[in-house]
Amino acid sequence: MSFIIRWIVTALAVGAAVWLVPGIEVVNSTAWAGIAIFALVLSLINMSIKPILQLLSLPVSVFTLGIFYIVVNTLLLYLAAWLANGLFDAGFYIATFGSAFVASIVISIVSAIVNSILGPSKQA
Repeated sequence: MSFIIRWIVTALAVGAAVWLVPGIEVVNSTAWAGIAIFALVLSLINMSIKPILQLLSLPVSVFTLGIFYIVVNTLLLYLAAWLANGLFDAGFYIATFGSAFVASIVISIVSAIVNSILGPSKQA
């Protein structure tokens, strides 16, 4: 159940990023279907690859006082867009690195807000 809630939270955050950030668009599908597919891919990447990349980028993140984690999130956003477009022919078009950078910030902020509203996750 925790994964489904994480997927919904990510879909809400991605929807906010599509709505707020110029240069981020849903392609090759209806808006909500593309957002749902992209959020699924992004959630799976965040669960599997993100911890490894954060561990590998720890020295740089310590040096930049944690700001480099935003760059890691941006790169994972690019990876998720590439996978969603390649595997499902539905997902995101990211115009520039700057728009992906802002979108990763928006997704992080909206996810944090929604997760704080939902409360702590109860894992057995």
